[in-house]
Amino acid sequence: VALAPDFRLNPVKRLIPAARSGKVIIPCQPRAAPKATVLWTKGTELLVNSSRVTITADGTLILQNISKSDEGKYTCFAENFMGKANSTGILSVRDATKITLAPSSADINVGENLTLQCHASHDPTMDLTFTWSLDDFLIDFDKSEGHYRRASAV
Repeated sequence: VALAPDFRLNPVKRLIPAARSGKVIIPCQPRAAPKATVLWTKGTELLVNSSRVTITADGTLILQNISKSDEGKYTCFAENFMGKANSTGILSVRDATKITLAPSSADINVGENLTLQCHASHDPTMDLTFTWSLDDFLIDFDKSEGHYRRASAV
């Protein structure tokens, strides 16, 4: 079977939100046989691996330490001996989420209850999810038999 690269089933995401100072992973997964060679551009600039830019063997683009200057059109070009195709998405850089009130340390007696608060500011166009961990282990509120409860003051 030989197929020219085709993005119809799996195009690059049209709008790609990313947090300032964060990391974004943009897959490039055209259907192709044999496997396509992949190149990425930002606007008209060909992207190459650097300290902040990585193009993986499978064609995924990874940008790290994102700044406002990274905003723009990113295009994945795929080619094999059967033909060429490309797919484009727009990277939009948003303000990073910041903890505005962190939980504070507390000494309590065994059997007592403790309420810990955490507040954060975030870009309103992005979803905000709080996760809690104890000694680097994620707390599963559904499986804690009521030992831990999540209270929300929206």
